[in-house]
Amino acid sequence: MKLSGMSLFQLASQRMTWLGARQSVISENIANADTPHYRAREVSSFGEMVEGSTRPQQGMALTNMRHIPGSTSAPDGVRISEDADAWESAIGGNNVVLEQQTIKSSEVAGSYRLAADLYRKGHDLLTVAVTGVR
Repeated sequence: MKLSGMSLFQLASQRMTWLGARQSVISENIANADTPHYRAREVSSFGEMVEGSTRPQQGMALTNMRHIPGSTSAPDGVRISEDADAWESAIGGNNVVLEQQTIKSSEVAGSYRLAADLYRKGHDLLTVAVTGVR
């Protein structure tokens, strides 16, 4: 029996994938907190990923062959865009606020723990159903 084909396991797995992509974007925002003109980024919502309403990100467009390609590769259905909810912008044009990124990172960690717990509980439930032993 494939666990990935069951909706609970598939949904929990997709959620953890989305949360991993979001945490990666948050860490890039934090790493670039002092970079002039850097704009904070955010991923599309989990609902958009599940519905498949967004196309997979193809990466940043290179307008010049001497440009360095972006390093972020998002999972299918996750779109990365500028964060419209960034709190403020510094004189240098950077709008990354470390406090806001820390709050987002904590939210991601809590959500990841919840998704992992749901996955584990679903597995435990299947084990009880198949073996009859708790």
